[in-house]
Amino acid sequence: MANTSAQWSKRSIYRVPACVTDLNKEAYKPQMVSIGPYHHGEPNLRTMEEHKRRALLHFMKRSKRPLQSYIDELTTVVQDLKDAYDQLAELKWYHDTEAFIQLMIMDGCFILEILRTTAQTQTTTVASGGHDQTTDHDYADNDPIFSSHGKLYIVPYLKRDMLMLQNQIPMLVLRKLVAVQNDNSSKKGKDLTKAILSFFSQTSVKKSAPFDECLHILDVYRKSLLVDSSQHVSRIKKQSASHHDINQGGGDEIIRSATELIEAGIKIEKSKTRSLKDISFRKGVLKLPHIVVDDALESLYLNLMAFERFHVGAENEITSYIFFMDNIIDNAKDVSLLHSCGIIQNALGSDKAVANLFNSLSKDVTLDPKSSLHEVRKRVSHYCQRPWHKWRANLMHTYFTNPWAILSVAAAIFLFALTIIQTVYSVLSYVNGSS
Repeated sequence: MANTSAQWSKRSIYRVPACVTDLNKEAYKPQMVSIGPYHHGEPNLRTMEEHKRRALLHFMKRSKRPLQSYIDELTTVVQDLKDAYDQLAELKWYHDTEAFIQLMIMDGCFILEILRTTAQTQTTTVASGGHDQTTDHDYADNDPIFSSHGKLYIVPYLKRDMLMLQNQIPMLVLRKLVAVQNDNSSKKGKDLTKAILSFFSQTSVKKSAPFDECLHILDVYRKSLLVDSSQHVSRIKKQSASHHDINQGGGDEIIRSATELIEAGIKIEKSKTRSLKDISFRKGVLKLPHIVVDDALESLYLNLMAFERFHVGAENEITSYIFFMDNIIDNAKDVSLLHSCGIIQNALGSDKAVANLFNSLSKDVTLDPKSSLHEVRKRVSHYCQRPWHKWRANLMHTYFTNPWAILSVAAAIFLFALTIIQTVYSVLSYVNGSS
């Protein structure tokens, strides 16, 4: 049992079972490149193998170190690398150690070359005032992958594939490759993480963020979505502790849609950071982080939630966020409202499509009672259940949902005011006549 537990603790890359993939099979399948053993050799991904080999040659030539030095370095940790994969024993890679190490080196070098050339392309473009100049790296200007053309047309697909749970290699592989290349430089870990964050345009993340223990690229990206919120989380915990009475009972904890929250008198504002943990509710103000909803978001979040589902100890902050957003988004009207508040940037074009996206992402999802968002939900629910807020929400929903209802209420108030004025005038006339 002890050996089994130790082996489980090393796992970080998982096969997603059919009960999960059946809801959206394409979200977990790479379209252009295989990374790691699970999808290696699939017919639709073989074209990229040629580009991987070319990347390996460029990497080795530039490092000026023999291939054997990289093989020797990974051999020292090969069992840890194998143990990182779930169900690897069912594949040939588990028993063919030599082939497994070659695969790790090939895919690892490909990733490092993509990170490097993309960064060079960005730097060169900025330095040249926006003009395409990529002559300062060792790939041809018309290279289909490692060029400005590849960055524009191919890299977006590579980014999507590199953020799939089944399409990962351990970060340990990348660290070892960089260590050999840089002769064990102490800066290798920070520079590698910085390159990954830059590649995925997560440059706003603080340098002090805890990325040292990341398991793979998907884990790096996940942590980049959850940083910059330590003070916020501690504040929420203190608030929840001081409002323990709110958390009792809990039969009616499902919060309403964004439209209904507004009707109940709640203001919705944009958080100071883009961390998905930076969600708070205080004094009638619900603060949410800004999020861009585009074509890649569905696949990304499904894979992030799959990682949280299968990796013990990962917590489920991404899953909780999706569950929370599904609560406050019922239809296109809610999306439009959140857009007007600066919360959602809609790159899909249709508000209805965004609403359907969040509603579909939350299938078979539950909220962790230990999550800070669980406390926020309870506070919002308690606020809406107060008599005055319930009465206000009912009034807004019944009488102020369309212009004709508003005109009717205004007319009724006007007539009521005229009646009062007429009554007062009649009384004053009677009193004056009597005098």
